[in-house]
Amino acid sequence: MIMISTKGRYALRVMADLAQHQGEGYLALKEIAGRQQISEKYLESVLKGLVRQKMLVGVRGKGGGYRLTRPPEEYTVGSILRMTEGELAPVACLESDAEPCPRRGECATLPMWRRLNSLIQDFFDGITLADLIEKEE
Repeated sequence: MIMISTKGRYALRVMADLAQHQGEGYLALKEIAGRQQISEKYLESVLKGLVRQKMLVGVRGKGGGYRLTRPPEEYTVGSILRMTEGELAPVACLESDAEPCPRRGECATLPMWRRLNSLIQDFFDGITLADLIEKEE
């Protein structure tokens, strides 16, 4: 079963929060943490990863904070989750760096796992940050 970690869920919440407030310029970590009820210390580690992956830009000092690097329509839930969670494959043999399975040619369940993997990827890649905040409003 695919389990999305706290880090992945918080990353989505933060990205949606930034998308909702994008017209306000750079948003302080303290503001985001307060609205999302996430500890500042934990949120800082999530934000660092998002900045490192160039999903956000961060500015230090007075008037600083975080903002999206692109419009909300250009971020998919899938891209954010893959950044925080790694691959979203339902079974190890479908991960991109998996060793070729010796049973691949005779595995009766592989087509089912491939279909599930395709559904998962298509589902998460079919939802943008803009979609998430539209539904909230």
